[in-house]
Amino acid sequence: MYAFTLEQPTTLADAKRLTEDGAQALAGGQTMLASMKQRLMQPERLVDLGNVTELRGIKVDGQRVVIGAMTRHQEVANHAEVRKHIPGLAALADGIGDRQVRAMGTMGGSVANNDPAACYPSAVLGLGATVHTDRRTIAAEDFFQGLYTTALEAGELITAISFPVPTKSAYAKFRQPASRFALVGVFVAQTAGGVRVAITGTGNGVFRHAGLEAALNKSFTPDAVNAVVIDASEINGDLHASQAYRAHLIKVQTQVAVALANA
Repeated sequence: MYAFTLEQPTTLADAKRLTEDGAQALAGGQTMLASMKQRLMQPERLVDLGNVTELRGIKVDGQRVVIGAMTRHQEVANHAEVRKHIPGLAALADGIGDRQVRAMGTMGGSVANNDPAACYPSAVLGLGATVHTDRRTIAAEDFFQGLYTTALEAGELITAISFPVPTKSAYAKFRQPASRFALVGVFVAQTAGGVRVAITGTGNGVFRHAGLEAALNKSFTPDAVNAVVIDASEINGDLHASQAYRAHLIKVQTQVAVALANA
């Protein structure tokens, strides 16, 4: 690791002042610190958000579950209100990485990083969540913009994410054995506005699949997925899985997720 300046504000106002002055925000650090060690990024000033209590916590606000950006993965997994209202989200959080990652990683950090194989983006998009920042609110559809790219502007901080409570939801992930990221992950949600299906691990970012949603709107059953065609040409292939294999896994994981949601 190289030398850098570490700031540790205790209020959101101080954190905003530092990031707007050009310092790099540090959430859980599960991706950033490893990237710094490899010189993939080299910020000179870091703003550790770990002591900003305004950014932590979980509450129910009407028909929405609001989760602070600095809430740890394990806190989401264990929280009684999340498990009650959105069990699919709690199960997703409980399957991220390993114990150490879940103890340190944060929802806001994961969503802001937008790794193409990360789990949380599929829940945000699949549930039609709203991302709250220190400047504005951003709908999930507008937030994710491609490989490691989001609608966040320079210095802008995620403060919380609010999730509408669905009728049913579940997440199914086929893990990459070494990293435990999603080789393919599928989040399904049955909502008042219809079924939403968000897929991670197969492309340059999380996306919804219109064909799967149409089939599950007609019949929210695993069998409804059988007739859906997944275009493998639009899916990434690599040393871990070919395009065709990932296309097949999308259908399998969708069926698993629907079965879990109906259980």
